[in-house]
Parts: sequence; C-alpha cells; structure tokens
Amino acid sequence: MTPGTATSVLLHTGWTVQAVPGPALPDHVPRGPLPATVPGTVHLDLLSQGLIPDPYQGLNELEVQWVGQTAWLYTLDFEVTPDLLAAPRLDLCLDGLDTLCTVTLNGRELLRSDTMFVPWRLDVRPCVRPGSNTLSLRFDPVLPHGHALEAEHGRRAVWNGDPSRVYVRKAQYHYGWDWGPTLLTAGPWKDVRLHAYDLRLDDVRTALTVADDLKTATLAVDVSVAGPPAADDRVEVTLTAPDGRVVGHTVLPAQDARATLDVPAPELWWPRGYGAQPLYRAAVRLRRGDTVLDSVERRLGARHLRLAQEPVAGEPGTSFTFVVNGVPVFAGGANWIPEDLLLNRVTPDQYRDRLQQAADGHMVMIRVWGGGIYEHDAFYDACDELGLLVWQDFLFACGMYPAHPAFLDSVRHEARAAVTRLRHHPCMALWCGNNEDYQIAESVGASGPGGDPSTFDALAIYEHLLPQVVQALNPEVPYWPGSPSGGGSSHDQTVGDRHTWEVWHGVMAPHRDYGRYEGRFVSEFGLQSPSSLHNIGSYTRPEDRRPHSRVFEHHNKASDPRGRPDGPRRLAVYLSDAFQPATSFEEYVYHSRLVQADAMVSAYRAYRGRWGQDGARAVSGALVWQLNDCWPVTSWAIIDSSGVPKPAYYSIQRELAPLAVQAVRSGDALRAWVVSSEQQAQAAEVRLDVYTLGGEPVHSRRVELEVAANAVTPLDVGDVTLHAGHVAFVRVFVAAQERSRAVLWPEPVKHHDHPEPALWARLQGRHLSVGTTLPARGVWIDAGDRRVSDNHLDLLPGEHVSVILSGDTDPADVRVRAVGSRPVGAGDQRGR
Repeated sequence: MTPGTATSVLLHTGWTVQAVPGPALPDHVPRGPLPATVPGTVHLDLLSQGLIPDPYQGLNELEVQWVGQTAWLYTLDFEVTPDLLAAPRLDLCLDGLDTLCTVTLNGRELLRSDTMFVPWRLDVRPCVRPGSNTLSLRFDPVLPHGHALEAEHGRRAVWNGDPSRVYVRKAQYHYGWDWGPTLLTAGPWKDVRLHAYDLRLDDVRTALTVADDLKTATLAVDVSVAGPPAADDRVEVTLTAPDGRVVGHTVLPAQDARATLDVPAPELWWPRGYGAQPLYRAAVRLRRGDTVLDSVERRLGARHLRLAQEPVAGEPGTSFTFVVNGVPVFAGGANWIPEDLLLNRVTPDQYRDRLQQAADGHMVMIRVWGGGIYEHDAFYDACDELGLLVWQDFLFACGMYPAHPAFLDSVRHEARAAVTRLRHHPCMALWCGNNEDYQIAESVGASGPGGDPSTFDALAIYEHLLPQVVQALNPEVPYWPGSPSGGGSSHDQTVGDRHTWEVWHGVMAPHRDYGRYEGRFVSEFGLQSPSSLHNIGSYTRPEDRRPHSRVFEHHNKASDPRGRPDGPRRLAVYLSDAFQPATSFEEYVYHSRLVQADAMVSAYRAYRGRWGQDGARAVSGALVWQLNDCWPVTSWAIIDSSGVPKPAYYSIQRELAPLAVQAVRSGDALRAWVVSSEQQAQAAEVRLDVYTLGGEPVHSRRVELEVAANAVTPLDVGDVTLHAGHVAFVRVFVAAQERSRAVLWPEPVKHHDHPEPALWARLQGRHLSVGTTLPARGVWIDAGDRRVSDNHLDLLPGEHVSVILSGDTDPADVRVRAVGSRPVGAGDQRGR
C-alpha cells in the first residue's frame, strides 16, 4: 500500500461454521465445520447444503426451529501482510452481527455484542501477528438471553412474538409476526473487513439545506478525523451540480474541518409526481500533500421540508401535512416490512424493483416499519432517485420496552449509528420513535387518558433519548415520538397520525366505513387477501390448495392480541359479506383478492377525498399496511413475495393518480369529486354513464369543470338515481384523453345476478388484448409470475383494452376472469 493511504480488505472468503453441541441439535447435523457464506446467516448455509428444508414451504417452518435454539461458531483463518502491519492503525470492522456475538482474535476476546443494529470498529493491532491469524465469532441463541433479562427485569406486554424480544436488540419480526414466520437467524449479516490506515474520516456531515424562499441553499460540512492529523493535513470538499458543474469547493484544516458553501438557485429535489429528483454530489477527501488518505462521496438533494400541524378550517385539531418546497403533499403510500427473513438474499435490484412498483403505483411515501431493520443503503438510494419520501421508524414495535441503563446505552449507540448513516438522504422525511408502543401502553393502563406514565419506562427513549439524538445529528428532519400518537389517545382523529384497524381488527367494521375512522394522517390500515395462485403453488402441494387446509392456513399468521390465530376467520367474514360461497379454490382466491381491492378503493377515496385545500387539510396522508411480503403468505400486502401485484395494488394506483375522479354511493344517490396533486388548475370534462348489469344504457351526462390545483374539487352531476341493479361509470377527461375512472357497482355482489360478460382475450407476443360485451367488473389477468402493465379492470359494455406482459408467456398460461365469468384463456374469442 502507498504510504499514508488507507486499505480495506474484505474478510469474506474461507469461513466455516459449526454447531455448538446442545440439546436442540438434531442427529443429522454434522458436528464438524461446514462451509459458510459471509456476509450471511446460518439458515442460509444450512439451506444451501441441504441440512434444513426450505422454511417457506409447507409446514417446514416448524421443522427448523432448532436452528435458532443452537449456538453457532464462525471461524476464519486469514493472512495479515507486512503492508497491513506497516500501517499506523489497523481495525477490524464488523458492520453487523446478528445478534449475541463473542468476537475472539487469536484466542483473545475483543467484544461481546448484544445488538444486531450497531457496527463495530475494533483496534486489533495489539493482537494480530504476521502471517496466519484466526478470527472466531460465536453466536449464542437469543431466547435464553432474553428470558434471563426478563427474569431479572420483569415480563412485559407485547403484541406478536415471544415477550422477551423487547429486551434484545434484534429485528423483532424474526420472533414471528402476524404476517411472518418465526426464524431466529444468527450470523455476520454485514461486511467483515480489515481497515489499515494512518488517518481516516470518522464522521462526515453534509447537510444541504434550502432557504425558506427556495432561492438559495447552503451545504454545511462538519468533518471529524480519527487519528491525530499533521499540521498540513487538509480536508477538501467539492460540491458538484446534477449536470456535473462544480458549484462549490473549499479546503479546510483537518484539525477543524467545518465550513458552509453557498449554492445559488438550487435545483430542487421533489417527491414523486411533484417534480424532478436532481441529485448533487458532495466529495470529501482527506489529503496529505498530493496523497488522498481517505474519501467519502454522497448524493444530496436540495429540498425544503417541514411537517405542518396547523388549524383545519371548521374542524377541531390540527393537520399533519408534509410540505416540500412550499407545496403541501398528500402522502399516499405504503408501509414497508423487510423483503425476507433471510436478509442476505435481498439484492439491490430487488430493492429497486419493489420501490419502482411503489413509484409506478403513484405512491409518494414509504414508511419503514419499526419491527424490521434500518434498511440497506440500496433502499434509500432508490428512494432518493424515485422521489419516495421515507418515514423511518426507530426499531421498536408493539411492546413495552425497558429503559434500564444498559439498554438505554445500547439504544443511544444504535440511534446514533442509524441517524449518522441515513441523514444525508433527501428522501428522509420523518424519524419516528416507535410503532404502536403508545397503543400497547394504553392497553395496560400506562398511557392515554387515566394512564400511569410512571409505568411506561420507554418514554425515556421516545420522548428524551431519540429526539435528542435526532436534534443533535439531523435537525433538518422532523421527529415524531410514535406511530400512532399526537392526541389525547392513540385513536385521536384530530391530531397526529392514526392507525385505522377498526376495519379487519377491532369491531371488524365494513370496509365502506373507512371514512368513519379517519385521522389527520392515517399511517396504517388494511385488509387481508391471499397471494397469487402462482405464489400459492410455490409452498403447497395440490392437496393443500383448499381454503382451510392446514398448510394454507399455516401461511396466514394473523392473530388476535392474545396470539390466537384468527386470520382465516376474519377473512371469511369479509368474504361472506360480499360473495356467495366459492365453488372452487381458484374462485375463492379471486373473490378474496377482489374484497381487498374494494376495501382499498373505499379507504383511499375516504382519505384522499378529505385532502381538501390550503387551510383545510383534513387528511394529509394514507399509508396502506403493507406494500410487500417477506415470504409466501396470505397477508395485508398488496404485492406478494414473488413480486406480483395483487388487485389491490391496481386499485390504489388508480386512487392515487395525479388526477383522479372519485365517487361513492349515498343510498340511491351518487356523490363525486375530482382530486388533483398537480400544481396547475385545468379544464376537464366528466362523463357519467349508467347501465344495467345487462348492458342497457340508463343515463348519460357530461359536465365541464375547472379542476383546482392540489385540492379536491366537488363534482355536481345533478340528480342521478342509482337503482339497485345499476352500474355507474364516472370518467374524467383532459384534452379529450381519459385520465381516470371511478365505477360504482351494485353492492353486495352476492345480492345481484351478474350476467356472464362474454369476455375475450388474445395474446400476441407479450401484448394481450382483453374485451367484453357487457359491463365487466374486476377483470383479472392471471399470467403466473408475469406482471401485467394494467390489471383489475372495470370495463364498459363493448370496451376492449391492450396490456403488456413482463415476459413471453404461453397463451395457455394466461387466464382472464371477471365477476360472473368463468376463466377465459388467451385464445378464447367468445363475445367478439
């Protein structure tokens, strides 16, 4: 290595792992070392070597629980070269250890870590030697450790998983959740490396802030250096505009590297659908003469963001509105859970793919839920590029967490690491203290009206420690203590954010009642459905493909607060409210998914329809629970674990369109409005067409209107009576192009005789044409694992559409159906 320059050596090859003998270890598992993949976890190694079955198939989850009850020893023999030893400093960097790990180098214990979320940097110069060295990482099972802490400090209330999880800083969903299995992973899940250096950049803050008038921006740079710098060591900072022009440059003494750079006329970064996402590039280099000792490069966005909590005209309480570059944003979007329990299988391309789906669905915000992980850099990079605002929970979920000194110290270390890593991303819109911990505190009398806060230890975390960390390290991003929180209780509809679970959980209200349970910002709501038939086929045998088979129900983890399974029962209630009993498993899956899609229409119309206008933002966001799945399962997700969207995805995509017409039935009357997120008012035409289910025209009307910018515009269609068997199509046109449609069908489906709509479908290459003779509801194109450019369609009598499949497909593998229709093949010409 060149004198003075830093060298980083990845320690990723040559590892072995072996089980430490214990009572849970099965006889078939070798007692000796096995090849190991680093970064990784032991489940992946056992799976790749055929020592455990795929835990996502059938009932195999139950067969692999011994893995998480066993201690595992990772070992690596590696060489230390003279060049590495010649460096003044040599560190072992362990970027992520899952979770209880004892680190030993050449027989010397260096660390005992009890957290999955903190990167470690250890000075190993005193214990390395020239040539061969041995590094050992022993991972002990988390359950005995958690139970010991529980015995010492007391058992605490939780929803989901073993109660001892609240004492352990491990991804909480690994303990099992109401949408995921229990897999207690262990291993070095992030990079392991040696870092040899003279000096290095220790902490680099690059905060690009925009003035209130949006005309100027300032880059604040604050750099600390590890290792005593020489008098002539320098830090060079260069800011490059999105088009490659250098717009700022300074050279600072390494001993006190702080400066601000002015950026006139900044190119603003906008949320998806509101403008472009130009990214500046900040390069920070630590120099000694002509030698670069260390460097950091970051992409930055120039954006002005605030969380407005202001009066709502004519209503109690305050708004909860994200305002970006002076523009109020209706934050339609989704909640994010980790993409897998075996996290090392998730690639940057997979992150990008899933987030691109969110962006294509007209989503503006993604909430990273507090029971998972601080996601991979690739997640936040993609959000920066796609214009997706990120609501980031700290990692506390559905539990009464402790606050004894050792726990607080660990949380402080974790929070500082997370905020420092993520604070430069323009996508970051909110730091939030926890998920539903105020709710569970209310349930045990420790919070809310009449609660005893002296028994709510974790207030020290959510209302003191975390906001202090955010204020010190990332004051540009607002902090919120918990989701939901803000009002007199977590169910307050007039202040803060709210989780609306009266539909599905709670009183199991009909989904058309979503509007009764609104909040100023609805950060969770949802309704379950099965995954695609293709996805179901990945974990079942043919004999398992029944609505209530053991395997199919095992892949529905929904439960009541006491942990008793209740997902299939609740799903059956919502299904029976809408449909006659299904005559086949395929029809059961189709009906269940249609109910979820209808529920999402109800929710987004209720919430986005209350976006209002400036000074009257009654509801400012709606985040569906949930965007994605971590394994093949019946859940609230709108995209299944194979990446195939459900019908609900397309419903949400339409309701969140930049210009969307929305309509609801009110008895026999029709009420409608147009909601826009576009920044210019525009002339539009609304067309209302009413038919019988048999396709006979009943009523037609055309209405001209001016659609207000970034607001809801009421729509007067006159006195229209919708009789029980009528279907109303409401469409909005701009410059003679249809921009949106809302369709009101007779409800419930089970009380109306939907005639066979005479669907037809024809596939040519990847282009599929689909048409109908009669009004067709919920036209679903099933193409296996292929995605469809548009789906879950409501078609006018005689209408046909063309869509594109994501890959070549045999026409025999494409099936199309609608309410009242049997499945139609892609070569079927009926109705033409």
